[in-house]
Amino acid sequence: MDTHNTIDIIKSSGQKVKFSLDKLRNSLKHSGANHEQVEEIVSRVNDELYEGITTNEIYNRAYSLLKKTKSVFASKYKLKKAIYELGPTGFPFERFVGAILQYSGYTVKVDIVLNGVCVTHEIDVVAEKNDTVTIVECKFHNEEGRNCNVKVPLYIHSRYNDVKAHWVTNSNNTKPLNKGWVVTNTRFTEDAITYGKCADLYLLSWDYPTKDGLKDRIDRLGLYPITVSGLLTNREKQFLLSRNVVLCRQLIKDKFFLDHLGISNSRKTKILDEIEQLCKA
Repeated sequence: MDTHNTIDIIKSSGQKVKFSLDKLRNSLKHSGANHEQVEEIVSRVNDELYEGITTNEIYNRAYSLLKKTKSVFASKYKLKKAIYELGPTGFPFERFVGAILQYSGYTVKVDIVLNGVCVTHEIDVVAEKNDTVTIVECKFHNEEGRNCNVKVPLYIHSRYNDVKAHWVTNSNNTKPLNKGWVVTNTRFTEDAITYGKCADLYLLSWDYPTKDGLKDRIDRLGLYPITVSGLLTNREKQFLLSRNVVLCRQLIKDKFFLDHLGISNSRKTKILDEIEQLCKA
């Protein structure tokens, strides 16, 4: 197989990089497809490469081939793009992060106003576990290729310190506030990670911390956003998001929403079958 190692491809950021067959192969493996299915798709995508092709074009071709193989494979492969589709506002992403924490054993409140010494702050997620409180700020980007630079943890750290300074003076707060988190659907720059470590902020991004990033947690817990579905239309997804159905597993519990959308029984069966397969952690 010609690996096209010398071909330049264009990332969503506009950066030009060498095409990597191994990266494509590994991303396909995460979809759940078996070795033979992965190699067949790799071979077909590889044959259609050309100088200057975009990563988005490569993704679209691989996604299309996976969907023909099995819908649930394509849905898992789509995870990163599906999180972008939670936009354009950041609120569905905040609820999504809150749901991940809830299924990780936290008691969660979303979109809470807390007092600081200097000003009040709208906090995206307040989470409690083991008698301690964590405040979580979410930085959502709906454009690919954008990273979180050091300004983001700098800003959030100052807010966290203001809230914590007031927290310890309030006798009603019986549980200590001991951690601040920054969560993004993209990636942190090296400076952002360095600052986070120095300031004792917990940073969570698509692939950070290593083997425990957003992607790893979603796969491990089976907490896929409703937007991964390849069987629901964009209109149907937006309807569900507007009803606070952010996770696939929520739709299993609230399947009556599919009746509200006027979805036929045969199509509803296919959608729920796909959703149930995705939720198997």
